[in-house]
Amino acid sequence: MHPAFSVIFFTTSSGAGYGLLFMLGMFNAQMDKSLEATVGISCSGLAIILITAGLLSSTAHLGHPERAWRAFSQWRSSWLSREGVLAILTYIPAIMLPVSFYFPEDLAWKGWGLIAAILSAGTVICTGMIYASLKTIRPWDAWQVVPAYLSIAMLGGVLMVAFIAVIFDAYHPIYSWSTMGLAALVGFIKISFWRSADRNKNRSTAATATGLGGASAKVSLLDSPTTSENYIMREMGFVVARKYSKKLRKISGYSLFVIPALTAMLTVMIEGKAVIATLILCGIIAYSVGAIIERWLFFAEAKHVVTLYYGVKSV
Repeated sequence: MHPAFSVIFFTTSSGAGYGLLFMLGMFNAQMDKSLEATVGISCSGLAIILITAGLLSSTAHLGHPERAWRAFSQWRSSWLSREGVLAILTYIPAIMLPVSFYFPEDLAWKGWGLIAAILSAGTVICTGMIYASLKTIRPWDAWQVVPAYLSIAMLGGVLMVAFIAVIFDAYHPIYSWSTMGLAALVGFIKISFWRSADRNKNRSTAATATGLGGASAKVSLLDSPTTSENYIMREMGFVVARKYSKKLRKISGYSLFVIPALTAMLTVMIEGKAVIATLILCGIIAYSVGAIIERWLFFAEAKHVVTLYYGVKSV
C-alpha cells in the first residue's frame, strides 16, 4: 500500500505519546514513591503534544476532514471509531495526571495514572486492530501486528521518561532495565512479523482470485480495468524492491531495538548525568529513525488482494 506520510507520522507520533503516557502512569503507580513533580508534569505535557500532533496529522489523509467527527458514531463495529473515542477519553486522565503529582501520597490521585495507562494502551491496541482486522492484506493478518504497535509505543515512552528524568536528576535504574526488556520484545515481534510476511508472500494469484484454476494455473489480464491510474492502483498497489526492503529492515532493526538496548545497557554500567543523558538521547534518535522506517515498511510491503484485478501477478 502507498505509505502516506500523514499516516506514518500519526502512528509514530501519537503512538510514542500514548506509550509515554502509559509508562508514566505505570511507573508512578509501581514505584515506592511518586515520580518527581517536575518529571511527571514534563512527561505529561510532552505526551499530550505528541498525541495531539499525531491526531491532527491523521486528518490530512482524509478526503473530507470536516466529516471526521462522524467516525465516532460507529464504535460498535469499527476499530477506527473505537480508536477515536478512546483517544478523546484519554485526554481526561492525561490532563488530570500532572495535577496528581502535587498529591504524591494520595492514592486516589495516583489512580489517574493507571486510568491514563489503560486508556492509552487501549487506544494503541485499537490502532493496531484497524490494520490487523483487514484479512484482504495478508501481511497484516498476523498476531504480531497489535503487539508490535503496543511494544514499539511503550519503548518510545520509556526512553522519553528516562531522558526527562535524568535531566531533572531523578533517574532510576528501572528505566534502563525496562528499555532493555522492551527492546528485546520489539526485536522478537518484528523479526517474527517479517518472517511471517515473507512466508505468506505470493499465496494469492489471479487464478485463485478469479476461481479459474489453482495457485499454479496461469491466468493473465487481457485488458486493464481502467485506462488511467485510479485510487486503488495509487493507494493499494505500491511496490518496493526486495533488495531495498531487506536493507531498510536491517536499518530499522538496528535503529529500533539494537541501539536503544545497547545504550540502556551502558547507562547501567556508567555514572555521570551528562553521559547518561547523551546515551539516552542517542537511543531516542535511533528509535525515532527506526520507528519511522518500520512504519513505512509496514505500509509499503503490504499489498491488497484487489490489486490482482489490476495486473499484479500475486500477493
